[in-house]
This record gives sequence, structure tokens and C-alpha cells, in this order.
Amino acid sequence: MSSTIKTGFAALLVTMTLAGTASAQPFDFDSLDADGNGEITQAELDAHRAARFAEADTNGDGELDAAELAAMAEARRAERAARMVARADADGSGGISLDEMPGSDRRGDRFERIDANGDGAISREEAEEARGHRRGHRDGRPGRG
Repeated sequence: MSSTIKTGFAALLVTMTLAGTASAQPFDFDSLDADGNGEITQAELDAHRAARFAEADTNGDGELDAAELAAMAEARRAERAARMVARADADGSGGISLDEMPGSDRRGDRFERIDANGDGAISREEAEEARGHRRGHRDGRPGRG
């Protein structure tokens, strides 16, 4: 991997975190690679960041105030919700039923995994073990047990 890509990727992660693009949309290499040469340069990242900033700076004063940041966060939430509906709405109703909710098809499996002793009930210890396991995965580390 070239140093341009390594440097660019590190800067991209920082830029996406600061600008909120990581949660707003999936990583799109092609949209950041403005010249289409297969590499993302610092200049391309800077241009992308400046464009996102300008889009959020609705009053054009060169600063993002609390209202502009709140509007940007709300727009990201609305985009995520729309994508969730589009992915999960199997019957095309425009909404998500309980059965269409992500993970609904795995509910029974999840209960059985947490009920480690198979007695049909989840004890406090089993619940705490499952919570510790999930926390470890969220932190990027393998969970317990």
C-alpha cells in the first residue's frame, strides 16, 4: 500500500469522524477519489471536508453553531432511518413491522444462546455474561466466554 493511500486513509478516518460522515453514509471510496486515479489524496479529503462543512454552514459565516450542528445531526438520523426502512421493509408498506425489524428472525436463537444452561429462562448471571460478550465486541475485542 503506498504511503499516499496510508496517509490518506488515516486522514479520511479522522475527517469522517469529525464531519460525521462515518455514521451518515457508508464509506464511498469513489466519491472521495475525485480524480478517479484509485488513490485518495490529502487534497481530495480536504476538498470533501470543506464541501461537507459548507453544506452544514447554512448561514455562511464560516462557523458551525449549535443549531447548524443539530440540523446536521438530525439530517444524518433521518438518512439512517430512511435507509433502515428501505432495507427492512419486506412487504413494501413504507414502514417496518415488528417482524421486519432487523434481528427479528434471530430472536429465538439469541434467547437460546443467552440461556446457556437451556432451562428456558435467562438468569442474572447469563444476562451479565451476554452483556459482557456484546460489550467486548463493540469495543473491538473478543467478548467473554
